[in-house]
Amino acid sequence: MKYEISNRMSDLQGSAIREIFKYAADPEVISLAGGNPAPELFPNEELSKIAERVLREQPVLALQYGITEGYPVLREAVKARLAAKENIGREGDDLIIVSGGQQGIELATKVLVNEGDAVVIEEPSFIGATNAFRSYGAELLGVPVEEDGMNIDALEKVLSEHENVKMIYTIPTFQNPMGVTMSVEKRHRLYETAKRHGVLILEDNPYGELAFDGVKTPTIKSFDEDGIVMYSGSFSKILAPGLRLGFFCAPKEIVQKVVVAKQCADVHTAMLPQILAAEFLKEYDIDALIVRMRANYAHKCATMLSAMEQYFPKDVSFTRPGGGLFIWCELGHGLDTLALSKEAVKEKVVFVPGNTFMADISKPCSALRLNYSTMTDERIVEGIRRLGIVFEKALAAK
Repeated sequence: MKYEISNRMSDLQGSAIREIFKYAADPEVISLAGGNPAPELFPNEELSKIAERVLREQPVLALQYGITEGYPVLREAVKARLAAKENIGREGDDLIIVSGGQQGIELATKVLVNEGDAVVIEEPSFIGATNAFRSYGAELLGVPVEEDGMNIDALEKVLSEHENVKMIYTIPTFQNPMGVTMSVEKRHRLYETAKRHGVLILEDNPYGELAFDGVKTPTIKSFDEDGIVMYSGSFSKILAPGLRLGFFCAPKEIVQKVVVAKQCADVHTAMLPQILAAEFLKEYDIDALIVRMRANYAHKCATMLSAMEQYFPKDVSFTRPGGGLFIWCELGHGLDTLALSKEAVKEKVVFVPGNTFMADISKPCSALRLNYSTMTDERIVEGIRRLGIVFEKALAAK
């Protein structure tokens, strides 16, 4: 039988990162490709104790259906934490617990974007979000990212030239894939530009708590007095990604429709993970856990940067993030990192080629993304050494 795939999905490509994971399963392969948090930081014992108690004392609550908006105890805890830590939550806002930050992005797109609408993205940007936009027939309009975030002059030009822009998607803090952080000045300019053009902002902030120095940059949502910013957050990078817990805060009218959209998807986020997170926030010090994460990632990032300085060709440029999980490298010279990724596999090391993060993924790209969070120091250094060999050969052949 011949199967006809819907127009929505027929041209959509799977995540190159997920494809790379197939190679990463080989123990001899050093993976610098993923975006996983360090497994040694998972609070296994604490969550195990909570799970045992909850399943013994509250089995019906944990195993029965819940409400779509989320477990009330967790919802209130997240609202309180956002208000205290990020100054997020106005009278006109509401919040829903979602199955990972990715679901918040997808549901917002489902609710707001019609086929043929445009979404402005940072270029490069997170493939999970860009694929969500593509799946609803959105036109992607890329705006370059500089060392201090999105080029706001270029954004102004894009918005002036396109009347069908529905929203602007940004990861302003330790951006995926570049690792850069948008300046406070640019955040205010972005907000005012969107307001002037009547366009919503979708602020994605999974890495904001992971500043190496512990200093937070104000979120765009924190100065939203006009109800134009939607905020997607996650427990994946500060607790554990396998719990699949995120939260979406936006104006009430939008959240009400997101609730309906979620009922069409998975009815509600799984109850047991929600209870685990709520009890962890109540019984343990998540901020102390985050401090350990910051120190771990700061060390691994410094280890990778030092190895890159030693082993990479001298004209390869790269970002120097102050937090998060990623470093962005630019090889230049017209090299295609998609082709180079296949050469790297031969050397038993993998990375994510830059075209994956672009509005037009078919165009060759000379940049790539590296991740330092999951490997040991020794494997980070060895992986970078192997990549250096691949890059040297490619440049010598030019």
